[in-house]
Amino acid sequence: MKSYRKSPEAIAALTTEQYRITRENGTEAPGSGEYLHNREPGIYVDLVSGEPLFTSKDKFDSGCGWPSFARPIDGDFVRELPDNSHGMTRTEVRSTHGDSHLGHVFTDGPRDRGGLRYCINSAAVRFVHRDDMEAEGYGDYLPLLEGEEA
Repeated sequence: MKSYRKSPEAIAALTTEQYRITRENGTEAPGSGEYLHNREPGIYVDLVSGEPLFTSKDKFDSGCGWPSFARPIDGDFVRELPDNSHGMTRTEVRSTHGDSHLGHVFTDGPRDRGGLRYCINSAAVRFVHRDDMEAEGYGDYLPLLEGEEA
């Protein structure tokens, strides 16, 4: 099993926007994220640790302005924490090993897929196309994408 960790080098390589979101709990403007309309098959990984977070197969169009996923790849790679900032009660989503702020999870997702909506900032993740997963060390996750059209 591959090991994932937060490194000073990965943090130093973040853009200003990526740093603001992942390290300072920021949020990108709705509708502005690089992956909002991505329909390619693959996985989304944490920018800081590389841990696999979500698959394209679990991505859906929620209309909220951010990429939305029905579930994480592995619950061990995602932490859910109470967030009472901005006068709201929400559940923050952070990567376990990278400790990156990813976004929030809500209970208004598709009922037939578990009912959750992981609302994720594009600037907190990196997309690895299915064709590149083996070469980048994510080959073990290819079966999760079986049956998905290119």
